[in-house]
Amino acid sequence: MVQTIQAQDISLEELQENFGLQLTTDEKFFREWQDNLPSLTYDEKSCLARVRSNFFNLANRRSILEEGVKMVVLSPLLDLAGFFQSPFSIRTEKSVEISAKDRELIVRGRIDVLIVQQRLWILVIESKSTKFDVMEALPQALAYMLSSPKSDKPKFGFLVNGREFVFVKLQKADIPIYSRSYALSIDRENELEQVLAALKSIGQLS
Repeated sequence: MVQTIQAQDISLEELQENFGLQLTTDEKFFREWQDNLPSLTYDEKSCLARVRSNFFNLANRRSILEEGVKMVVLSPLLDLAGFFQSPFSIRTEKSVEISAKDRELIVRGRIDVLIVQQRLWILVIESKSTKFDVMEALPQALAYMLSSPKSDKPKFGFLVNGREFVFVKLQKADIPIYSRSYALSIDRENELEQVLAALKSIGQLS
């Protein structure tokens, strides 16, 4: 009997068992979020300082919900990274579906934000409330990334809860492998700058 599960409910263990997904420990596999990053301009750093100020002004009062995370943190980052300009396009709430090789499991869900460049999926972005651990979005994001058309080019994910940011890389093959960054924090100014620089660097890949 075919089982259907929502992407938001799937676990890493289920992705491993049904889709063969594996975490790689090869440190050379995912360097795009930390090597050869572009320098930021004074204006870009000033904009990031404003993002931090806006975030802390709101977060000090209460947890910021998902829509607030998108508005206060995610949208300014995407703008500064150039994702609102050609050749990129943005799709929101895109429905996706993947099925296991034995067709006994179907995973369905909706991507929060999808950045597309010439049909190459650059980022699958999962934004959560600040009260959730950012890593809770990892299985869901990986499920969405697995649903992308098979390609020799890797797919990149970006997990956001407002306070923390995690980059993910997936290489689809007979055995799909992935790796992730550690959680970068808005609490540390230099790490928010690294987030923007990494977004710009990944956006330049083609």
